[in-house]
Amino acid sequence: VFMSIKIHYQNYYPKKIKSYRKVFKEIAEYTYNLLELKEKYELSLSIIDDETIHSYNKQYRNIDRPTDVLSFAFQDEEDMILDSKMPTELGDILISYDTMLRQADDYGHSTDREMCFLFTHGLLHLLGYDHMEKDDEEEMFSLQNKILEGLNILR
Repeated sequence: VFMSIKIHYQNYYPKKIKSYRKVFKEIAEYTYNLLELKEKYELSLSIIDDETIHSYNKQYRNIDRPTDVLSFAFQDEEDMILDSKMPTELGDILISYDTMLRQADDYGHSTDREMCFLFTHGLLHLLGYDHMEKDDEEEMFSLQNKILEGLNILR
């Protein structure tokens, strides 16, 4: 059965960690319905370590340090060619498990909440949202909160 947003979930983290596959699927489905999306989508999600995300951050953003989440959208809206029979590849989300652990501790909430926040943030980027301008930031962050609160994923 093909869901509205199919997630290709990969854990490349060097230590054993719990799977977030089920909750990420719930977030994706909730977001799909909230935004009233109609197409079928796919994305890839990788859980990685600080060393790996650091190299991507340096290579693609010219920022020489680890970060929490990176999103690589495959298409922007002008380039989209929609074929209702084939799912649209949204892109890749990379989440650093190491940075997620530090941030959960810094913000004083659970690792589950932080992981769900980072996935939601990455998903919204792949769906075309950003936070470069103040108005866009307010829209994106409001939507993030609405999704997480709607699923009772609280701080």
